[in-house]
Amino acid sequence: MTHKCPFHQSAEINQALLPLEWLLGVWESDEPGEGSFSSIPPFRYNETLHFSHVGQPVINFMFNASHAENKKPMHRECGFIRMQPGTNRVAFIIAQNSGLVEVEEGELSGQCLTLSTLALARTSFAKEPHVDQISRVFQMRPDGKLEQTVSMAMKGGPMMQHLHITYCRSTDPL
Repeated sequence: MTHKCPFHQSAEINQALLPLEWLLGVWESDEPGEGSFSSIPPFRYNETLHFSHVGQPVINFMFNASHAENKKPMHRECGFIRMQPGTNRVAFIIAQNSGLVEVEEGELSGQCLTLSTLALARTSFAKEPHVDQISRVFQMRPDGKLEQTVSMAMKGGPMMQHLHITYCRSTDPL
């Protein structure tokens, strides 16, 4: 099933976003990703990523994951990516369907984006255990696939890998 990104409009990319242009488009997992979390059994998932722009100095994104076996919807995230003008500093502003809202900041080095938590907020009735640190790496591989690794820590504990997945571009950059 193909998903059309509702943010897409025909607009020239803002010059501030040119270093991130390689992310633009729709990406589909090429095989199920692997996930684990302390309170649930390991799982496999498929995911679609939408990265688009409307000419502003912001990339809009939506991430939609589904269970690899039963196809039920799982995790969803949406938000914005900003770059600090004249630098390689990048910020992700993310709202998750789990009730978590986060700001991640990091650096862009070529086609590798490394981010970590700057701030987290959650609904008052969010399920425990509560994550208090997230790191995320997007890496464009030489074979043209996009790889994402997400690690998490809870209550000051050690960072542990939570997700790992690779994607193939399913549409041209928007």
